Amino acid sequence: MKISIEWIYRTPKRTETVFRSEEMPAAQGLLIAEDLEKTGRAKSIAFIDSFDSTWTIKEMKRYLTEIETEPHNITVYFDGGFDRATSSSGLGCVIYFDQGGKSYRLRQNAPSEVLKSNNEAEYAALHLSLVELELLNVHHLPVVFIGDSQVVINQMSGEWALLEKDLSGWAKRIDEKLKDLGIRPKYELVPRKANAEADRLATQALNGIDITAQVELAVDND
Repeated sequence: MKISIEWIYRTPKRTETVFRSEEMPAAQGLLIAEDLEKTGRAKSIAFIDSFDSTWTIKEMKRYLTEIETEPHNITVYFDGGFDRATSSSGLGCVIYFDQGGKSYRLRQNAPSEVLKSNNEAEYAALHLSLVELELLNVHHLPVVFIGDSQVVINQMSGEWALLEKDLSGWAKRIDEKLKDLGIRPKYELVPRKANAEADRLATQALNGIDITAQVELAVDND
């Protein structure tokens, strides 16, 4: 989770002003906030997450302790492909997460013969990612969902109206799953090139190649 620190600085003569930091990982923010406390010049300190929720230092400590052994810092890439000639679809998702002090990447794809369009395949790929998050026991956390479908990203984020019956059905299923898991979604639209890994998984599913893989990622110490 990324947060900003907001604190009220008070001088010895009790003049006050408010500062707000740039976004940073929650663990880093907690270290800085604890250091600010030691100065004795911070009248109050709070953390603001990407959903504009406010956390106290005590709440942040508890949150970081609770997620140490569970998946967190989760980013999901998803993509769906549709072959008009065969009326078949391929779905792909890539999930990056931290757990137990290590970083992981999970890749999953799946074919489908029941979808009717590329947009529906994109929605189905997003739903596939939620199924995988549930299997990872992800719950009550913010999650970033990244895709190259303007339709899905803009409709799920509420920027565009959702009028198509088939797509609204998928959107409802996704919203219900998000609610059940307590996941707070943040949707980001990227160019197709930036979504190449999920796109490749969807293409492999179309070609009958099944992928299910989870690997530990190497730590960059540079």
